[in-house]
Amino acid sequence: MIPYKHEPFTDFTQKENAEAIQAAIEKVNGELGKDYPLVIGGEKVTTEGKITSYNPANKEEVIGRVSKANQELAERAMQEALTAFDSWRHVDPAVRADVLFKAANIVRKRKHEFSAYLVKEAGKPWNEADADTAEAIDFMEYYARQMLELKPGKKVESRPGEYNRYDYIPLGVGIVISPWNFPFAIMAGTAVAAIVAGNTILLKPASTTPIVAAKFVEVMEEAGLPKGVLNFIPGPGAEVGDYLVDHPKTRFISFTGSRDVGLRINERASKLNEGQIWLKRVIAEMGGKDTIVVDESADLELAAQSIVKSAFGFSGQKCSACSRAVIVDSVYDTVLDRVVELTNELSVGNTEKNEHFMGPVIDASAFKKITSYFDVAKEEGRIVAGGKADDSTGYFIEPTVVADVDPKARLMQEEIFGPIVAFTKAKDFKEAIDIANNTEYGLTGAVLTRDRMNQEYARQNFHVGNLYFNRGCTGAIVGYQPFGGFNMSGTDSKAGGPDYIQLHMQAKTTSETF
Repeated sequence: MIPYKHEPFTDFTQKENAEAIQAAIEKVNGELGKDYPLVIGGEKVTTEGKITSYNPANKEEVIGRVSKANQELAERAMQEALTAFDSWRHVDPAVRADVLFKAANIVRKRKHEFSAYLVKEAGKPWNEADADTAEAIDFMEYYARQMLELKPGKKVESRPGEYNRYDYIPLGVGIVISPWNFPFAIMAGTAVAAIVAGNTILLKPASTTPIVAAKFVEVMEEAGLPKGVLNFIPGPGAEVGDYLVDHPKTRFISFTGSRDVGLRINERASKLNEGQIWLKRVIAEMGGKDTIVVDESADLELAAQSIVKSAFGFSGQKCSACSRAVIVDSVYDTVLDRVVELTNELSVGNTEKNEHFMGPVIDASAFKKITSYFDVAKEEGRIVAGGKADDSTGYFIEPTVVADVDPKARLMQEEIFGPIVAFTKAKDFKEAIDIANNTEYGLTGAVLTRDRMNQEYARQNFHVGNLYFNRGCTGAIVGYQPFGGFNMSGTDSKAGGPDYIQLHMQAKTTSETF
């Protein structure tokens, strides 16, 4: 088997690459406004009710419409998934892996097209869209290889006259509830991990970004996935999501999203419903309040660059985004001043052309929530860059830096999920790590230091699932930095890691006596 190697990112400074994605964006512009059906048991189902997807950079522009599922259609999808599971569970894992390999190859050939949909539907800049698409390919390739490794099971001991085996079998029907901020990578990754393990799924993508999910469903069908294995049922969370989380035949729920929704799902999944004969498994990634720590020995230019890129990449709409910078007192002003300079150089606007570092935030609700923190910032600190917003054509918010914030202030504790970073100073490195740990989350963090003892102290004491040294706190690569966090950041399920597939399976021991 060819060793796994992650999908390379596209260099858009090369003319041919820039022209290729521009052509893809033009192609997608010619396809806007289409209707997409539900897919239930392989059948295309059109409903009167629609979910309309808009371009967040141009809020009057319709990307497309998907049919909207209800409880009756969700139940139908559940029955189709149950039927398909009876056969899919017995398909050779190598054959299941081949479906993923083929799907990855299809997406690779259409890479710029998928990135173009991410530019239009999610407002991603070219480089962020390209990374999202590359990660989706990576998940397919990586999980397919992981399944091939798990196919023979794991070695256990046998004795004379006895043969023991330890094999993995799939769980059953899973509900995959995916987010809008990585509408291709996380949506595809959570779906294919469950599928390649032998499960069947009901996919409910975020209502703000359903079109790229519909395109992915088409790819999986083209790759040869049998009917009923992947059922596409976008719909309201309160109606369809709750119904399926509560369903007695649901075996597991794979969720990526907010802390509050994750807690709600975990609570509902824990309750026994009539006809249910198992404990439902919950795989959850629920957000973060991520910190970059800088000490006096650090490369301060690297530190400033790392903070800016981590805080404002994709408008801060990453659960891994840097929303807190904790700087040791002696270098606080130097780092803050440089971050302000770099932030003031950033441009914000429509990302259809490669002219802006930042695009819009996702929708009116996000715009309202994020900008409400401007008043909080004025009370809790000093706005030293940004602090303005405009939603006249799209949902644009300036990258915003807030200085001199107390470690326990709202800006330092609440997940804003937008382009606002709060600065606080620490008297020494130990206090900086204490401040970094003072939230209910524990997803990512970064430490900029040249001091080996400080690095090792952070390695032992900075309580996050993904800790990075001398770089930013975003940009985990599948197979290289398995991703998932502690505390209220979720179940630390480590997407793109060596034990992620097993979360979608259960182990079975068989013992044969001669």
